[in-house]
Amino acid sequence: MDSLTQIALGAAVGVAVMRRRTAVWKAALWGAIGGTLPDLDVFIDHGDPILNMVLHRAQSHALFWLTLFSLPFTAIVVWLHREAQQWRRWWLALWLVLITHPLLDALTVYGTQLALPFSSHPFAVGSVFIIDPLVTLPWLAGPIWALAARGSARSLRANDVTLLLGCAYLALGLVAQQQVRATALSSLQQQGVRAERLLVTPAAFSVLLWRVVAIDGGRYLEGYRSLLDAPGPMHFDRFDRGAALDADLAAHPGAARIRAFSHGFYKFDEVGTLVRISDLRMGAEPNYSFSFAIARRASAVQALPTTRSMGSRIDLQRALPWFWRRLRGEALPPPR
Repeated sequence: MDSLTQIALGAAVGVAVMRRRTAVWKAALWGAIGGTLPDLDVFIDHGDPILNMVLHRAQSHALFWLTLFSLPFTAIVVWLHREAQQWRRWWLALWLVLITHPLLDALTVYGTQLALPFSSHPFAVGSVFIIDPLVTLPWLAGPIWALAARGSARSLRANDVTLLLGCAYLALGLVAQQQVRATALSSLQQQGVRAERLLVTPAAFSVLLWRVVAIDGGRYLEGYRSLLDAPGPMHFDRFDRGAALDADLAAHPGAARIRAFSHGFYKFDEVGTLVRISDLRMGAEPNYSFSFAIARRASAVQALPTTRSMGSRIDLQRALPWFWRRLRGEALPPPR
């Protein structure tokens, strides 16, 4: 999730666990700090855009390493505030703050390596968009209320309620995802498509509009479903995945990393003389956040010595009007 949401969640968890055992500003402050610490790995440059992508949300988001880190982190906080008598409660609060960060991230589609150092599997449920105000605002409101009321009993209860509201919204996303998945599978079956892989993830900013990507051999299909759509099958657009380029670059290390990290949701295409691989999970056709030039076509496909990022942004002037109308259930083709 975005940094503001993680800060808000950390502060809310810190206040909920510490309650009146310390000053509410201390619980909110250290919760906010702990909530943002795992994302500091974005400042590490691994020397290659693909490595920077697949190694984000890696060691710094591993539950094992964060649990170990919670011990010295707690020792520093307890020493600064001279609250040794609250060691266990501070440790519980800061441990929960640290581990809820990657657990929340794992609900997005990006990929979070929770199980390191035992497994590098990138967990990606894809049931919530990376920025969703209906997650952030409740978690932000609770700590602000508690701070303004100086930790009154009523404000602490309000923080508990708003914390649970944000969690309930996340649960709603999981339920909606399964409903859309069932509709997508039924629609694909009616259209004679047996999908090898199916991705169902929110389009943007809410759990009302969903984007569906299906992998079918050398092609992929993209469709949208709003929870406000009229009953009926989904429409899918079909696109080529670049199977020949995939075969030519079967041994390319960067391509192998994207294949694994994307769980098979990728495509190859050519931009001029450059061969590009794109992660199909983040973005929408034809604009993807994570696209990389990994080879150049001369008489044959030749790997580039250095990977080059070629991610592109969606034209918001065209996309936003379509988004709001499509979210309300209007059957509109996506802007391409």
